[in-house]
Amino acid sequence: MADKRSLSGPDENMAAAIDAVGGSLLSVWDVARERTTSRLSSSQLRAVVAVEQQQGINLRGLAEALGMLVSSASRLCDRLVAAGMLQRESSRLDRREISLHLTAEGEALLTELRAERRSELARVLAEMTPAGRQALLRGLSEFAAATEVLQSDQEGLATPPSLAHTA
Repeated sequence: MADKRSLSGPDENMAAAIDAVGGSLLSVWDVARERTTSRLSSSQLRAVVAVEQQQGINLRGLAEALGMLVSSASRLCDRLVAAGMLQRESSRLDRREISLHLTAEGEALLTELRAERRSELARVLAEMTPAGRQALLRGLSEFAAATEVLQSDQEGLATPPSLAHTA
């Protein structure tokens, strides 16, 4: 386990280095996204992912998850329903309340996106040494765990990391 005592505050040099190389990972993801979801905006894709993660989420919950106004989330959902990605379902208890669900087309889109992203990642990983791949996995796993700790400590992050770069 890393010695956390050696860092008295944010290590700016490390953060800058990760920021610089992190763009490589994001560019691989962007290639996959462009190949599979070019007809959806980033906000629309984030909404589809949020609904997948919380099937039956209501409009207010989606707006909170995406850090937007309910009226904006409603218009976003209108476009996703028209595109065949989401379906709205009225609550049996309160007709004013709706729940959101992925359609088969929405599920297929996310499956295709993940397959394309994994394919792109595999191409890059094939160029790395086995030790480099293992170090990357360990580092990213620890990064994800630290992010989850911070999320649970801080209410109100505008965009949860799981939604930030979608699916």
